[in-house]
Amino acid sequence: MRIGIAGIAIESSTFCPHRSTVADFTVLTGQDLLDIYDWIEPGEVEWVPILRARALPGGPLLASAYASLKADLLARLRDAGPLDGVLLDIHGAMSVDGLVDAELDLVTAIREIVGPDAYLSAAMDLHGNVSEGFARALDLLTCYRTAPHVDTWETRERAARNLVTALRTGTRPVKAWVPVPVLLPGEKTSTRVEPAAALYATVPDIEAREGVLDAAVWVGYAWADEPRCHAAVVVTGWDAEAVAGGARELAEHYWKVRHDFTFVARTATLDECVDAALASPARPFLISDSGDNPGAGGADDVAWTLGRLLARDLPSAVCASVTDPDAVAALQAHAVGDEVSVTVGDAFGSDLGRVLVQGRLRFVSPAAAVITVGGLDAVITARRTAFHHPDAFSAVGLDVTAYDIVVTKIGYLEPGLYAIAADWLLALTPGGVDQDLLRLGHHGINRPTFPFDAEMPDPDLAPRMLA
Repeated sequence: MRIGIAGIAIESSTFCPHRSTVADFTVLTGQDLLDIYDWIEPGEVEWVPILRARALPGGPLLASAYASLKADLLARLRDAGPLDGVLLDIHGAMSVDGLVDAELDLVTAIREIVGPDAYLSAAMDLHGNVSEGFARALDLLTCYRTAPHVDTWETRERAARNLVTALRTGTRPVKAWVPVPVLLPGEKTSTRVEPAAALYATVPDIEAREGVLDAAVWVGYAWADEPRCHAAVVVTGWDAEAVAGGARELAEHYWKVRHDFTFVARTATLDECVDAALASPARPFLISDSGDNPGAGGADDVAWTLGRLLARDLPSAVCASVTDPDAVAALQAHAVGDEVSVTVGDAFGSDLGRVLVQGRLRFVSPAAAVITVGGLDAVITARRTAFHHPDAFSAVGLDVTAYDIVVTKIGYLEPGLYAIAADWLLALTPGGVDQDLLRLGHHGINRPTFPFDAEMPDPDLAPRMLA
């Protein structure tokens, strides 16, 4: 078998003023691409590296950026010659200026090149979106079963294994797709807590049924305003009755517990979170600055939280981070220990205010700077950066465990920070990935959808069979 590996992966908030470009992506081709999949080994499959482009979540791609990446991928796909299948390593929530279903556009173009007989299998994030057209265009699709995502590589291997299994049978599987009209942020659907924990625990049981190859549940992406943004269930296999039955069970389970989804942590305003942290003996005390989280698609240029923290008397705290390339460039003329003054914020147009930072320069590099103001260390970056792991703080000369209070732009804590947090609160702050979906102004999603239409009638959850 000859199976290609390809994909363009990014999570894009349409409420974010940032626009993603080719420079935001890490592009792998050739042996560099094959090397990231440790399950690849010599055997009956010749894995053919095409192109994999992956970026930190952000704003929608410029149409020209998407066109460039897509053209490169398709050219390499043509040059690869005949393929029996393609493994698509994607996210599922890529937005592109001028498109309403970017992944469908990409898969359609890939299908035109590989032809109708090749099998297409997608490995996706559970925060991706699955429209009916997209599900029809693929032969197989699956997604993560954990949030935070600790099964990313397992999911990619499962998508590859499913593809090889289907090719061996020589029979194209059937799919049952069910759109579930619920759209919730990831911080309300974490598999660390109920009801998502129980929902996702049933997925392997359904997958294990006779005649079923794979079962998957997508939460969808809450911070894009497109018709495809909603939860979805897809079950794949060869027994149509078993596939449809499993899909209906998962969809009905999701709908039944829709009112039970709550935030993965205690929530409060930023000031209330800081008050609680100061009063608590727990150290370090972590506060998620959720509204501008770059790991979910935030612009990372919002200085609103930093401004609030500078107005407080904080004995030992760090705030990470605000992206402002002009501010970091201006600080290159200074040395560590210098007294500096710089204004930061709104680098991409979030329009939530700029903040004056005056203090002692603790760290400076072309990529970032740290300014100490009283007991607060303010991290400023030249590029959008997710401080979601202790190593990110180490890269700017900081030991995250040495602070009393750690404020970082994140939603639910990723494992590295979760492990060191003595206590934790989720601050409901403004930005392009605001947890309060109702104040963002969605108008492009399908209606009715929960929770936008809280009293909506029960939907039709009958599976749609896609050959």
